[in-house]
Amino acid sequence: MHPSVHAGADGAKAAVIMAGSGREISYDQLDRRSNQIAQYLRGQGIGIGDTVALCLENRAEYFDAVWGAQRSGLIFVAISNRLTTDEIAYILQDSGAKLLFTSNTLSAQLDAIRGHCPGIPIANLDDAATLAAIDAMPDTPIADERAGSDMLYSSGTTGRPKGVRLPLPEDGNIAATNSLVALAQGAFGFSGDSIYLSPAPLYHAAPLRWCMTVHKLGGTVIVMEKFDPENALALIEKYKINVSQWVPTHFTRMLKLPEEVRLRYDVSSLRSAVHAAAPCPVPVKQAMIDWWGPVLKEYYAGTEGNGFTFISSEEWLTHPGSVGRALLGVVHICDEEGNDVPARSEGTVYFEGGGKFEYHNDTAKTREATHPQGWTTLGDVGWVDEDGYLYLTDRKSFMIISGGVNIYPQEIENLLVSHPRVADAAVIGAPCPDMGERVVAIVQPLDLDDAGEALADELSGYLRQSLSGVKMPRQIDFRDELPRHATGKLYKRLLRDEYWAKAKADAEMAGG
Repeated sequence: MHPSVHAGADGAKAAVIMAGSGREISYDQLDRRSNQIAQYLRGQGIGIGDTVALCLENRAEYFDAVWGAQRSGLIFVAISNRLTTDEIAYILQDSGAKLLFTSNTLSAQLDAIRGHCPGIPIANLDDAATLAAIDAMPDTPIADERAGSDMLYSSGTTGRPKGVRLPLPEDGNIAATNSLVALAQGAFGFSGDSIYLSPAPLYHAAPLRWCMTVHKLGGTVIVMEKFDPENALALIEKYKINVSQWVPTHFTRMLKLPEEVRLRYDVSSLRSAVHAAAPCPVPVKQAMIDWWGPVLKEYYAGTEGNGFTFISSEEWLTHPGSVGRALLGVVHICDEEGNDVPARSEGTVYFEGGGKFEYHNDTAKTREATHPQGWTTLGDVGWVDEDGYLYLTDRKSFMIISGGVNIYPQEIENLLVSHPRVADAAVIGAPCPDMGERVVAIVQPLDLDDAGEALADELSGYLRQSLSGVKMPRQIDFRDELPRHATGKLYKRLLRDEYWAKAKADAEMAGG
């Protein structure tokens, strides 16, 4: 299905409601406005198979642009508006974008972006001239309408972001279904009656794709301009939200609300609370199921679309910590030589038989992610149990090697965030002359006034109850905030680089 189909069947139905302003866009409006965008793009000389980019905050016009590009047979690239000018310019150039949709939120960077990318026109959706040009376009379909697709970039948590380029759909029908629609209906219970809460930035793969899937099915998408834990609960009650999509940090922040605040809101309308992006600490997920009931439905997948696992709340309660069994592809756990390992043995997670992908302009990275058998990996480490349930340990690139022992930070981070006085935590490997690396924990306290030696001692005692000595942090530092992507992913690379740069500077100073 497609928004245009629903516009014909029930054009007055709300396709989008912006949570903060209450602004509502009907299916009829979305259809007409996306047609105008498609007409505008053709008027700019942008044809089937070309690439356009969007660097926008969460706003109703986001969907005009993506659906306009989708029905024009284009590759559309969603870029975080939190990136630096250099990072935005890199993605524009790397993707081959022929136009950038943006807004006044990027106004301070626009001149610099033009300087970096002089050949790429900029369509500012807050600019009167741009709006007039789009409004002047016919609101009817273009003559060569054809289905396009997204090309989304990794969040760059371990290096330069890489685009995942997929071919245009073989079926050019803009209303053709896809595997995500089938998964949404079959595994998560999405339908035309879905009232879907999207609390995350639309430039990220999961929020964008899930929102567009709801539109394909004819449901209503409630978009939060910015996540706030109490406001999310209020929206669930106000709109009788029945499906939603989250990341573990959303859960953690909601659980840290005072109990009287959490219990103030009626969340009984929820039927499916989908979550992914990072492994959810067992105590956090257990607390959410205790609070919301068995509506949490978790999956493991990536922008690459090479595989998909799923687990319901009921299954998770008997396999706590698992991200489920494969619904798309076959899971393999392999050692460093690429050999399958027995159940409960850790190794690199590969998918066999899932979707094909390549990293745009990076054959080396594509090759690195591909097993000799043709299986592919997202770079995660994990294990499977005898029933085929997958458990993620961490990303391979985050592994700490201390005294020859492999240590995965996720286990330590999960324990730290379960402490009642911790809001967020990251664990990295910092240089150590004796052990190669030492374990360092960087903690965001719930109350910054608690930061100090006493809390560090308390956290060490708390961790010592569950961790072996080699995994214990040798240093606990405090920050008022950790560098998280708005989608919840942690920019651990930035923290690690900071500690390694400081150690190098200290060594040079000592040597001088």
